[in-house]
Amino acid sequence: MTSESLRDTYGEELKRLGSIHKDIVVLDADLSSSTKTASFGKEFPDRFFNMGISEQSMVSAAAGLALSGKKVFASTFAVFLMRTYEQLRQSVCYNNVSANFVVTHAGITVGEDGATHQIVEDVGIMAGLPNMKVTVPVDSIETRSVIDYLVEKGTGPNYVRLSREKFPVLNEPDYQFRPGRSVTFLDGSDITIIGMGVMVSFALKAAEILRGRGISAKVINMSSIKPIDRTAILKSARETGKIVTVEEHSIYNGLGSRVAEIVSEEYPVKVARLGMNDSFGKSGKSWELFEYFHMGVDDIVKTAETCFREEPKYENIS
Repeated sequence: MTSESLRDTYGEELKRLGSIHKDIVVLDADLSSSTKTASFGKEFPDRFFNMGISEQSMVSAAAGLALSGKKVFASTFAVFLMRTYEQLRQSVCYNNVSANFVVTHAGITVGEDGATHQIVEDVGIMAGLPNMKVTVPVDSIETRSVIDYLVEKGTGPNYVRLSREKFPVLNEPDYQFRPGRSVTFLDGSDITIIGMGVMVSFALKAAEILRGRGISAKVINMSSIKPIDRTAILKSARETGKIVTVEEHSIYNGLGSRVAEIVSEEYPVKVARLGMNDSFGKSGKSWELFEYFHMGVDDIVKTAETCFREEPKYENIS
């Protein structure tokens, strides 16, 4: 299984699309070499704006450019975009502006930069904003497709969460992203594992181990967090009866919370949430941090096995 950089893919696709769509404008907050928007800036300097270390100004400018008819992409590190909540709320979301905020260096895969840079609350913050759509691509192929979709068909504000690290490539080359649609990578009958981002690749490895222990696990990539694939979640609840969610994010207000809300409303089943458990990150090697925070493959196996063998405390509503 090969691994590719999501942020490199983002930069390359922006540059490719820039030669086709003359109305694409890109903004960055003095981090273009890291977010990979620098390649667009070098190719199209008249449509690239380095706003300096002033994310609030970047978001305000993005709103104005989008309202004037431009296809806007604004990038910085995920944690730094959180400074702009007021501008996102008032200037972007309140006006339902079609501006795209593609952030990099999200989650604990930021690694050695430590807790101050390892944002694990962003999905919940962004999903809570009215009109804001939230996407967490699983690999480079999906990243490319998300950017293509936003240029061709995207409307309203969008938040796209990318990583510092390379992720395993899981999708077929012809995959096409659509908001609100999940992808089932592996079918199963005993339990469903729903993941986002790099955790989906962990879930697939965990499913192999579980199969050896007599447990058939379905694995779903839920890259579209808002809108979310409600139909797929409820179908899995009915078919497998138990769900485990896995995310490189806090278990509060993230993927796990959204899944739990949906099943509790229509078809209550056991939902076990695996992710950052009300804690900040820690400086360390990216992949070792998953083990440190009990979010690795073995932890998914243990959580799924416990969930599968646990007797239900209530009856399902049919």
